[in-house]
Amino acid sequence: MLPVPDGPFDAYLFDCDGTITDSMPLHYLAWQGAFAEYGAVFTEDRFYEWGGRPAADIIVDLNAEQGLAMPVDAVTERHGRLFLETLPRVTAIPSVLEHVHEAYGKMPLAVVSGSTREIVAGSLDALGILDRFDVLVCAGDYVNPKPDPECFLVAAAKLGVEPARCLVFEDSDLGIRGALDAGMAAVKVPSPR
Repeated sequence: MLPVPDGPFDAYLFDCDGTITDSMPLHYLAWQGAFAEYGAVFTEDRFYEWGGRPAADIIVDLNAEQGLAMPVDAVTERHGRLFLETLPRVTAIPSVLEHVHEAYGKMPLAVVSGSTREIVAGSLDALGILDRFDVLVCAGDYVNPKPDPECFLVAAAKLGVEPARCLVFEDSDLGIRGALDAGMAAVKVPSPR
């Protein structure tokens, strides 16, 4: 089981992609499909470096770097659709799933993600664990993306738990920084990669 800092904690908050779900390789394939018709170059190393960034920011930055004019909304939508098609192949990160099962029914659990609600709910449903979470905080539920602490503070407020009593499970450095800036403890989930 993934080691956690000493508590006590009154709630666990989990990132989804790369934390609960081993979905990052599937997201990378979806990005490759979404960028194919525009000729955008998005290496696997860059993809993992930019983990946790909003889709729109990735597209805007690649447009600027590569002199492209990819339509942000259309490419974001295509990436999401391609990813949703891969959901039957999504698997869990076992060490994190143990914490979900162990804490379920003992404390409130939330997912705090930069992905859309459709992607988060679809991923958790594919694993049969959607019902384990009291709150989903997804893209569109907050203004400022990670590393801003806003999404974590929104989740704590929805759960009715003080931020200092929350433990966050995250795979990205941006997410860890946001959790710490929210006054929460955090566990870095090692990448299966």
